[in-house]
Amino acid sequence: MARPHRPPQFKLRTRKSAAGIGLYAEEAIPKNRFVIEYWGKLVSDARAEKILGKYLFDLENGKHIAGGTRKNIARYINHSCRPNCESRTVGNRVYIFSIKKIKAGDELTYDYGEEYFDGFIKEVGCRCVKCA
Repeated sequence: MARPHRPPQFKLRTRKSAAGIGLYAEEAIPKNRFVIEYWGKLVSDARAEKILGKYLFDLENGKHIAGGTRKNIARYINHSCRPNCESRTVGNRVYIFSIKKIKAGDELTYDYGEEYFDGFIKEVGCRCVKCA
């Protein structure tokens, strides 16, 4: 049986953002701290190709996390070309860490990577704070 996901370590909430819905810090988050786990069902490459959803997180082992459940509020962390968070993969788990100090009210962001950017963002244009 899968181990339960690790809960957020800070108060976070979703609200409207330039990219749709975003995840925001409700309190200050220091640099280099675990913020939240990106979790969901672990799926194979074959299954991921059928899902083709926005909430697939690719792992390096041919597996993917299908994080589409609304209970996974980490799915609302938007892409930024100048992010304040980064993802760190440990086995089949993905943890989001702050890479700079984040103030209360700031939107949490991380760089989705070149492959995702080219496949989903480039054509419509990046809407992150740096590019908008």
